[in-house]
Amino acid sequence: MDLSSIDDLDFFEQISRSQSLTEAARNWGKSVSAVSKRLTALESRLGVPLVRRSTRRLTLTEEGQLYAAGALAILQQKSDLEEALSVQQVELRGRIAVRSSPGIGRTHIAPLLADFARQHPLIQVDLELSPLPLNISGTSFDIAIRVGGLSDSRLKAKLLARNRRIVCAAPSYLESAPPLTTIRDLERHNCIVLRENNADYSLWRFGEKEQEYVDVKGSMISDDGDVVTDWCVRGLGLVMRSTWHVDPLIRQGVLQQVLPDIPTPSADIFALYPATVRTPRRITAALEHLQQGLTARIGS
Repeated sequence: MDLSSIDDLDFFEQISRSQSLTEAARNWGKSVSAVSKRLTALESRLGVPLVRRSTRRLTLTEEGQLYAAGALAILQQKSDLEEALSVQQVELRGRIAVRSSPGIGRTHIAPLLADFARQHPLIQVDLELSPLPLNISGTSFDIAIRVGGLSDSRLKAKLLARNRRIVCAAPSYLESAPPLTTIRDLERHNCIVLRENNADYSLWRFGEKEQEYVDVKGSMISDDGDVVTDWCVRGLGLVMRSTWHVDPLIRQGVLQQVLPDIPTPSADIFALYPATVRTPRRITAALEHLQQGLTARIGS
């Protein structure tokens, strides 16, 4: 197999993980026309169509799926061989693309990645903070940070830290608020709601298996976690937030947990990454660093 064939495998493996030619071109740093031309040339050389093109999505043909699977296996073997040959190499090197929601990304992930980059100067870190649903299947990201369970079976998940969602309020709000001893009492309170991923964001769930819930009402809604927490600190109502976010405020006495004896669902923090045959050493090292760092910062 010559070098051009290896390049074609690498090219198409990237194509197979892109949702459109535009995304593929962006990942490769090329124009859409250049990517389309190369894809057409590859299909012509192989004599079969590899993708079905539409204005919005790329979908692989049966031949394309076969070629992509074979490409991934060969490229993984190539990567394993190169790593085996450079086993004496101490320094990690290469690019690590990480995606996270803005809140935990800004507060914890960014500082931890800065530490990792300082320890490994040949590593290039690319961090994107986005409020959109986190799913790296079909994208160019190596790691996605997710609060909550794994929803894509095509990805691996590494638990980074334990986390729960709890209800809390400012002492100034609780001084004049109605009594609050059961979850049904929440219906009489002003609840500040965080809108996330178009989910049923006004449903506050309780119990280890989320078997109980309350459809809360309130005068303030936002899609930004820092904003709803700030409103809560100002005494404007109750909020349900992750412990990683509000624990420091509770320790300082700025916020107070309510209904502490009522179980709330876990919302553990995971790192999602592609289910390749062998995860690159730089990704494994980054995952270990994030796990150790988050455990030290927010507990296990």
